[in-house]
Amino acid sequence: MTTTKKIQIAGSGPAGLTAAITLAKAGFEVHVFERNADVGMRFDGDLQGLENWSEKIDVLDDLARMNIVPTFDYTPVRQILVSNTRQSTIVKSRQPLFYLVKRGMMPGSLDQGLKEQAITAGVQFHFRTDCPIERADIIATGPRLDQVVGIVKGIVFQTGLPDTAMVVANDQTGRLGYAYLLVTKGYGCLCAVQMERGGEVSACYAAAEAYFRQTVALDIHQPRGVGGVGSFSLHPRWQVGHQCFVGEAAGIQDLLGGFNIRNAITSGWLAATSLIENTSYAKLAQTKFFSRMKASTVNRYWWELASRHQYRSVISLLRIFRHPRRLLGLMYRGTLLHNLANARACQHLRRRYPKLSW
Repeated sequence: MTTTKKIQIAGSGPAGLTAAITLAKAGFEVHVFERNADVGMRFDGDLQGLENWSEKIDVLDDLARMNIVPTFDYTPVRQILVSNTRQSTIVKSRQPLFYLVKRGMMPGSLDQGLKEQAITAGVQFHFRTDCPIERADIIATGPRLDQVVGIVKGIVFQTGLPDTAMVVANDQTGRLGYAYLLVTKGYGCLCAVQMERGGEVSACYAAAEAYFRQTVALDIHQPRGVGGVGSFSLHPRWQVGHQCFVGEAAGIQDLLGGFNIRNAITSGWLAATSLIENTSYAKLAQTKFFSRMKASTVNRYWWELASRHQYRSVISLLRIFRHPRRLLGLMYRGTLLHNLANARACQHLRRRYPKLSW
């Protein structure tokens, strides 16, 4: 007589839900424990990007390979206006650069779409319930607060603006980060991203809103505040004993721009695969993520060098490079230049972010 193996997952973000769906479809008894009353409560309707450049395969096809069906709303973005407030350029791509998705508890969000798929697969949810960490097989509890490197502040709103994607690289609108305005189907998100902890993020947001009001006929109705943090580690904790750490609980993050949903989903799928096939999750994750996380540190270093000259080099590079998706792919997968700059980048970032695990 065969006994169905029981798997317990702590956390219900994209990484945890992907692992749950994959395991349930493989015949495991899966229990997801979430301390909040529902999935997605970390967010309140934020628009985020499901990046489409770190792999040659389109991210939607990649999700299908990982048992995920796009039952959530998504909007392909092929054009972005990038500015440093003095210079601007329009980046265009035949293939989507990313897909806009909504985060939170509302219908159509990525979180609710994954939850519905998990329920259909037979996953059992335990809301308002903590899973003792020592009992969890997969830990997907989100950002590590001792490893925070970025903070986001902004609003979501109803609007009459056309679909829009704008990014501003300027230290007044986002200290060592950036600000963005995203609009899809009458729904907008305006945020400032600061890559240093402190009280500046409110000032950055105010400057970002002022800039966008001057640049476009900013039309805001029914605004709601949104925000959050992101954490990162160059030496992630993949596995401790039988426990697999996924997503930001492991330390996986895009240190340049925060485009991490695809990585989080992939890590959840790898953890589930290791349990199904009885293989080492640590080896799978190290092979998949180490080189791109190393590239991410160098990208962050180059970005901070560019900040010294108001990101003019970023605008110039985007103007002359005819294939932005290919450029981003090289930046995220790593090149010889990344390898050559890695030691200096780590030295710089250790000083800038001393609390991170280097």
